[in-house]
Amino acid sequence: MSLTDREKEQLKAMIDAGEPIPPKYRAVLFADPHEAELIWPGKTSEVTSVVLPFQSIEQIDEPRAEMNSNLGLFDFDAATGRQAGGWTNKLIWGDNKLVLASLKNGPLREEIEKAGGLKLVYIDPPFDIGADFSVDINIGEDTLTKEPSVIEELAYRDTWGRGAESYLTMIYERLLLIRGLMSPNGSVYVHVGPNIAYYVRALLEEVFGGKRPTTDICWKRVTAHGDSKRWGVVHDVIFWKALSEDFAWNPAFEPYSEGYVDDKYSNVTTDGRRYTLSDMSSPNPRPNMMYEWRGHKPPRLGWRYELETMERLFAEGRIELAKKEGGRPRLKRFLDEMPGIPLGSVWTDIHPVNSQAHEDTSYDTQKPEALLNRIVSASSNEGDLIADFFCGSGTTLAVAEKLGRKWIGCDLGRFAIHTSRKRLIGVQRELKAATKAYRSFEILNLGKYERQYFVGIDPTLPEKERRALSIQKEEHYLTLILNAYKAERAFQSPPFHGRKAGSLVLVGPIDAPVTQSQVHEAIVAAQKLKVSRVDVLGFEFEMGLVPHAQDEARAKGVSLALRYIPKDVFDRRAVEKGQVVFYDVAFVEIHPAVKGQTVIVTLKDFGVYYRQDDVEALVASMKNGGSKVTVDKGQVVKVTKDKSGVVKREVLTKSWQDWIDYWAVDFDFTSRAETIRVVETDAKGETHERSVRTGNFIFENEWQSFRTRQDRTLELKTAPHDYPKKGKYKIAVKVIDIFGNDTTKVVEVTI
Repeated sequence: MSLTDREKEQLKAMIDAGEPIPPKYRAVLFADPHEAELIWPGKTSEVTSVVLPFQSIEQIDEPRAEMNSNLGLFDFDAATGRQAGGWTNKLIWGDNKLVLASLKNGPLREEIEKAGGLKLVYIDPPFDIGADFSVDINIGEDTLTKEPSVIEELAYRDTWGRGAESYLTMIYERLLLIRGLMSPNGSVYVHVGPNIAYYVRALLEEVFGGKRPTTDICWKRVTAHGDSKRWGVVHDVIFWKALSEDFAWNPAFEPYSEGYVDDKYSNVTTDGRRYTLSDMSSPNPRPNMMYEWRGHKPPRLGWRYELETMERLFAEGRIELAKKEGGRPRLKRFLDEMPGIPLGSVWTDIHPVNSQAHEDTSYDTQKPEALLNRIVSASSNEGDLIADFFCGSGTTLAVAEKLGRKWIGCDLGRFAIHTSRKRLIGVQRELKAATKAYRSFEILNLGKYERQYFVGIDPTLPEKERRALSIQKEEHYLTLILNAYKAERAFQSPPFHGRKAGSLVLVGPIDAPVTQSQVHEAIVAAQKLKVSRVDVLGFEFEMGLVPHAQDEARAKGVSLALRYIPKDVFDRRAVEKGQVVFYDVAFVEIHPAVKGQTVIVTLKDFGVYYRQDDVEALVASMKNGGSKVTVDKGQVVKVTKDKSGVVKREVLTKSWQDWIDYWAVDFDFTSRAETIRVVETDAKGETHERSVRTGNFIFENEWQSFRTRQDRTLELKTAPHDYPKKGKYKIAVKVIDIFGNDTTKVVEVTI
């Protein structure tokens, strides 16, 4: 150790005082220092090791109940009409930090390794461009801008709130988790803006090793534009990093038109004699001549061929002689072994998604499929498993499905997951129409376990200890929810937990749905207390609760409001700023028509009670001659202020159908019970895995209709569904509104 006595004394003093060791000493003190390291305030190499169980909430097998609808499925089971085995693709809604940790350390890790391991990861984290997660939604001929959810807005603020420092903290932990999850012969692509690229480059060197194969790809995404004070920024940077020398590689080529004999070699001296290009057309070409053949387009990359190759090409008729005297011979078609000019690290031939493009989903940051097609094709092979943990509108996943890859996608935004679901079903339909194979996919989340984690309950504890801890944390949990709801705590009115503006408030459990019996108890208690208004808050509600609970309450003189608790409540800043919005549970009415052993389900009604802006404040902020589309009292309205300041309010949602973006049907809802794999730690500190029945059922999507940007029509009646035998069945209908929120209704039919 080459340290002076004074340096040793200084280091000892710093350690005794609990101060961090200066970076300059690390290479001396530690045997295996990083080849490159980036330092910023608050940096830590510690990553979360939490393991939260994944809950499967939906299974999709390109499910239209039509003739030959499943011919394209891998491992197709003719008896059930579903995928019989093998890897099922995964679309996960949640914080990617918790998702990555749970994939890396939990039971799904084994499933990933059985699928060959994670061979390719592409991530496109939020750029520092003021992105706000807002999405434009078409309502008739007008457009409603869906405001970002609080949790999305805060996630972006966490990423860029302190500039590069907070961004690096976010991306560093994700890269460390990704590294621990990947196959040894995999590779990573990280897509960033040029303003942060030099930092990310250093992080990749640190996390994956500086000696690993690396390329900095420059993607020209927009046309050059002028700037009076600086060079116009027209590109993004995509870093490619392989984890070893043994990585998948399928080179890409830039097309060109024809090859030709370069002027440089039109006159060649060999053995002291000079031969001209015209010698090629003679009956007996001279021996030992060498020519260079090139493509027209830059970069000019050449190959030399011996005379025997030239003779073969001439004999095959692939060399076209000049028609005019003095002209150059041309190669009619370039060599099979070199289909084009090998593509370099500067990509200028892929353009951003056009607003008129079929693939456009209205996401401002959506990347073109051509870009991901090039990446996925180059760095993976058919059947490989790839992932995108910032999947947005699902471009990576759609491309992976088309190219026959397995995939995992993850995003924090509920609307992003919904957009991806529609897009992927569309891909399944395209592949089925072309009689090509495709896989089913499932939608997962971390559900109640994520909520327990947020309030400080370790989900890996044995159930008995976890329940005891839940009781200890109950008061903290209730205070958290009531503060977010702007209600005060009440202790003298059981079963109610709070009071708000004349309403009694009941808070549902953190890890279970609000049940019919709980709501009934609240209605009866409100009658006894002579209170006319009750608000019930819950993360989930028992299916079938609406509208029966409201009907019961109305009959007993009680006004009942059922409202969802959003995940935003777990962010203290959102609560402090009063940004948390509790949405009312929507109302769905369906009608199943049974004839023999066939059923057709019709969607009859749907109601929501959303509000996005304070209309009075919105009008006050508007300039004369302006207009804004917003949501008020369950209606999408267009507020217009003319040049004289006169305000008009036009309702755009003319029908309940205008609120629906997607609906799907499971014709035998209780046929597949949900089972999750839980990792628990015992008193000795040893971990064990066990399977647990949750009491819920997986929604198996068997038919669906949805709107796309190009096609706004919506079917309100399913195709006929035939049951294999007589009996009682439960039909579940899932409706997703234009904001991406879902509501499920279950009815029973007798066949």
